[in-house]
Amino acid sequence: MSVVHSAPKFASNLGVLDALTAALGANVLAAKEEHGEIVLTVKRESIEDVLRLLRDSHEYQQLMEIAGVDYPDRAERFEVVYMLLSLTKNHRVMVKVGAAENTPVPTVTTLWPVAGWLEREVFDMFGVIFSGNTDLRRILTDYGFEGHPFRKDFPLTGYVELRYSEEDKRVVYEPVKLAQDLRQFDFMSPWEGAEYVLPGDEKAAAPPPPPPAPPPPAPAPEVKAKKAPAKKAAAKKAPAKPKGDKK
Repeated sequence: MSVVHSAPKFASNLGVLDALTAALGANVLAAKEEHGEIVLTVKRESIEDVLRLLRDSHEYQQLMEIAGVDYPDRAERFEVVYMLLSLTKNHRVMVKVGAAENTPVPTVTTLWPVAGWLEREVFDMFGVIFSGNTDLRRILTDYGFEGHPFRKDFPLTGYVELRYSEEDKRVVYEPVKLAQDLRQFDFMSPWEGAEYVLPGDEKAAAPPPPPPAPPPPAPAPEVKAKKAPAKKAAAKKAPAKPKGDKK
C-alpha cells in the first residue's frame, strides 16, 4: 500500500536562497548554495531574530543541531552553525555566525529549549560563550577539566589522564605519561603519489637502473630514380633520291 504524503521525497533548492535572503534582508552577510545545501551567514547579534523568522514564517520548525568550527587564523576564530529542518517542506538550511573567544553569542533557548544542551556542548568543546543561557556548564568533559578539546591548538594527548587509585579508593588525575612518543600516521595511499619516501621504503634495495635506450636506426640511403633513356627512332629516314630518278 503506497503512502501519500504532501511533503516531497526530495525537496528542491530552487528559489529558496533568493527567498530567504530577501526575507532576512540586512541581517545576511553571505549566502550560497554549497553541496546541495543552503548556507546563510548572518550577523551574530541578530541570530535569535533570524531563527525566529525562519521558524515562524518559513516553516523551519526543528533545530536539529548546533555545531562549532575553529579557524585559528581568523580574527573571529569560531563559527557557530545552526542546522534547521522543515518538516512540512522536507528541507534543511544552515545558518552560521562568527564569534571570538570574548564575543558571546545570543542564546536561542528562548526559541527551542533543546538548544540549552547543544549550546553547552559547543561551549565545552570550543569555549564559545552563549549569553542568556542560564545553565552553561560543561556537558562532555569531567568536572575541573581545563581547556576545550576541539580547538585546533589543544594537544591531541591532552594535559591529564585519570585512573582509579586502589590506595586512595577514588579516581585520581595525573599528568599524561606516554609509554612511547606520539606518532603521526599518514594514511595516504601510495598510489596517490606521495612526495616523500613512505616509511619502510628506505629498507628496500634500489631497483637496477633501466637499460640504456637502443640507438636509433641509421637512416636508409636515398635511392635516386634513373632517367629512362630516350627512345631511338623506330626507323631511320630513307636517303633522299637523286633528282631525275623516276624509279
